[in-house]
Amino acid sequence: MPSPLAERPTPPPVAAPARPPRSGLGWLLWLALLLVVVRWAAFEPYLVPSASMEHSLLVGDYILVSKLAYGPRTPQTPLQMPLLFQRVPGLGWPSYSARVQLPTYRLPGLGPVRRNDVLVFHVPHEQQHPADLRTHYLKRCVALPGDTFALRQGRVFVNGQPAPVAGAPQTSYFAEVANPSPELGQALHARYITDYTQPGGLPTPALDPETGRLGYALNCPAAVADSLRRQPYVQALRPTSPRVAALFPDVADFRVSGIRSAVPRRWQLDEYGPLPVPRQGQVVALSPANAAIYYKIIAQYEHNKEVTWLNGMVYQHGRPLTQYTIKQNYYFVLGDNRHDSEDSRFWGFVPEDHLVGKAVRVWLSLDPYAGWRHKFRWERMGQAVE
Repeated sequence: MPSPLAERPTPPPVAAPARPPRSGLGWLLWLALLLVVVRWAAFEPYLVPSASMEHSLLVGDYILVSKLAYGPRTPQTPLQMPLLFQRVPGLGWPSYSARVQLPTYRLPGLGPVRRNDVLVFHVPHEQQHPADLRTHYLKRCVALPGDTFALRQGRVFVNGQPAPVAGAPQTSYFAEVANPSPELGQALHARYITDYTQPGGLPTPALDPETGRLGYALNCPAAVADSLRRQPYVQALRPTSPRVAALFPDVADFRVSGIRSAVPRRWQLDEYGPLPVPRQGQVVALSPANAAIYYKIIAQYEHNKEVTWLNGMVYQHGRPLTQYTIKQNYYFVLGDNRHDSEDSRFWGFVPEDHLVGKAVRVWLSLDPYAGWRHKFRWERMGQAVE
């Protein structure tokens, strides 16, 4: 009979069941979830599609936008397909359902909006989409809530004082030349002067509408204009300022209705204001002289009910409003391409709940008209957005 102290044989270890390998689909789902979270809360890439911010940002620049700068927003439209915007590519179907709309909240960010920040935001006047799914615009903030904005001969004034200039703003000129040629067009294009209406983007000759002389209509910064004046092929370089029929607030409801101010101001692109920028908590007295400034705020941006326009005044519940308290902050923005930018001069203020983030860096830049040998604008990659 064996002793009770004798060693018993050790049973063999039981192997743990092998985990099944994670499928490729599982990894893709995790990656998609990570991208959605990063794009919502931290950073998102955007392509510069138009010339409205030239010479500071060029068509074909890919920029990184920080949502941490001002704080990410909670979604207003929760029923939407991840990583798609407005429509399903190739099918044209909406990528969202607007049946459920939630109140939005902004989480804490790194700081407030500052003058001359380059903002990405949802364009306010695009009423066919929910606010968080409207087209992204890229402009420079030139006036903050509570400021008074004005332009005098194209110079920005804030609260009656000349404002610091940031980036490389440009305006329009006519360059008179003796013999226009493709070589001259190439020389202008080498200075980032591009005509996006023409194949290849090369500036094409035109007649000066004032003098009838031959040359080129250009948009460029003042420094480039000074350099062109010293070129032997430029006989004269004259600043131009295109006129527009009506701007905000004479046009009170841009591209939505025909509402017009009862007191027209007839401001122009280079001669504009003074215009007060609304701030949260401000109490404004309404009259036919200023009602058009606040119509969109009261009727659309701040979700008031039963608001109408009659005889140059804002009405609510059938009675004229003579006083209103602003519910959120607003911003006034300009494109750096001052004569080729649809901005606050046309459609008014940017509501704070439409802000997406701050443009911080160019991470890729491709010339849309260059061949592959010269496609990459290496000198722009990695540049901070000023």
